[in-house]
Amino acid sequence: MLMHGMISVKGAEAPFYLPQGDECEVFELAHANELPLLLKGPTGCGKTRFVAHMASRLGRPLHTVACHDDLAAADLIGRYLLKGGETVWVDGPLTRAVREGAICYLDEVVEARRDVTVVLHPLTDDRRILPIDRTGEELEAAPGFMLVASYNPGYQNILKTLKPSTRQRFVSLEFNFPRPEHEVPVVARESGLPEDRVRPLVRLANKLRALKGQDLEEGVSTRLVVYAATLIQRGMPVERAIRAAMIEPLTDDADVKRGLLDLVTAVFG
Repeated sequence: MLMHGMISVKGAEAPFYLPQGDECEVFELAHANELPLLLKGPTGCGKTRFVAHMASRLGRPLHTVACHDDLAAADLIGRYLLKGGETVWVDGPLTRAVREGAICYLDEVVEARRDVTVVLHPLTDDRRILPIDRTGEELEAAPGFMLVASYNPGYQNILKTLKPSTRQRFVSLEFNFPRPEHEVPVVARESGLPEDRVRPLVRLANKLRALKGQDLEEGVSTRLVVYAATLIQRGMPVERAIRAAMIEPLTDDADVKRGLLDLVTAVFG
């Protein structure tokens, strides 16, 4: 049974991921040595795709949890539910991962409630256990279990950040948007748009990313660039596709949008 906002995947063919450095090797070594891993980087830069790629590459089941303000420890561990007139215990995604030796990925972990990080602590040291108070169990993580978490340090405010005591329980990798020479082939492969037509989209994306912290809260994700390229590949006019996929998702402010469209004109003419 899956609770809202939670995905469980058993990978066959690894999703496409173009390495930017040695992140695949770091992940493999962390998994082999039963170390938890923390991914830090902006929204839409490829963290989730990377985890899905590595889970398939390692042949491990993957349980992904999209964390949010109302996510509590019980959502991860499990709860008693009424089924057919009986009350039965149903494992949450973290418990299932611990039992079966899967990878559990907590996406944007700082968005979850504070009690979640407390639950994670005994899983992120040499004990590798998950106490379940409601059932009295103390589960030892099965071989192959790995805890992976991610967050966006640039987006969080002072009330939503990981405490040093939590961060220092993880091996960490820093992610950023791919360099143009990497992003162009990724967008081309995902969208089907030829690389020579993708290059100006990537150039525009990097100009928009430079505005983060000024007119924009967040830069353009690689995901949005793929969306724009996909619309263009399917026949939508370039300017309309850019507006729909790379401008409107970034801001609701009319003046800011006009300024961004001027930037589009400067890049595309």
